[in-house]
Amino acid sequence: MKNSGHYFQHPTVGLIVVFFLIVSGCAQDSYQRRADVMKNHVETFYQHLKANRVGAAVHENEQIEAMADQMADTVRKQGQLQGTSQVGREFALMKTTRETAAQNWIALGQYLAIKQQPERARATYQRVIDTYTDPTEYAYREQAARALKDLEIVSEPSPDSTR
Repeated sequence: MKNSGHYFQHPTVGLIVVFFLIVSGCAQDSYQRRADVMKNHVETFYQHLKANRVGAAVHENEQIEAMADQMADTVRKQGQLQGTSQVGREFALMKTTRETAAQNWIALGQYLAIKQQPERARATYQRVIDTYTDPTEYAYREQAARALKDLEIVSEPSPDSTR
């Protein structure tokens, strides 16, 4: 009898190997499913904007933010297990999801400014500044702050201003 393949001769070892292959495949599928769901939310967000359905676009972006929050919880819980590549992938997807949501809010602010809705645009930009406070999200806060200043250039003065 040859010795090659001896690891699979013991039924328990074979079952453990099969179990780990299945679990790693499920983890991959779970990651890919979440990435696909996020992609669908982003596409739907922009479809709603194109169709002038602002409320629906806001809802889609809130769904993206909720996904990022769920991923953050997963990263925190799995991070305690240390050293898993799944945690690193989950963290990368969470970061991408948060960045996507921030970019969508800025796009919504731009859309509202174009549609001559400066107060709603201001509120949207302010939301970015208030929500995305992580140091790695500085660029989005800065972009929103610049957009707020730019709104002052293109907006008519409010009736209560003393200019």
